[in-house]
Amino acid sequence: MKRQAAEARGRRAETLCAWWLRLKGWRILARRVRAHGGEVDLIARRGRIVAFVEVKARATLADLDMAIDAPRLSRVASAARMLASRYTRPGDDIRIDVMLLAPGHLPRHLVNVWHGG
Repeated sequence: MKRQAAEARGRRAETLCAWWLRLKGWRILARRVRAHGGEVDLIARRGRIVAFVEVKARATLADLDMAIDAPRLSRVASAARMLASRYTRPGDDIRIDVMLLAPGHLPRHLVNVWHGG
């Protein structure tokens, strides 16, 4: 049951973040896209930028500080590389973003967080 609750919480967080991005002028291209080795929660476009977005929801702001690490971002980046040709056009900029949610707080959007290989 704990796993199902976490899954439902994650889906709600993704929905909230998708709406937040829309309000900021982004168009949501896809949600929960799987690729070999990883999954991308949201894929969004604004102008010539395509963002592959990892969404994390935690009970407190302090818990959010521990929610994202290099191995997780590496998996998102790997999935983004595999999916890029499906969602980008020539000349687009691609980046990995993170959105963090905690109850009672606005979403925190961290831009271009992955600079690894």
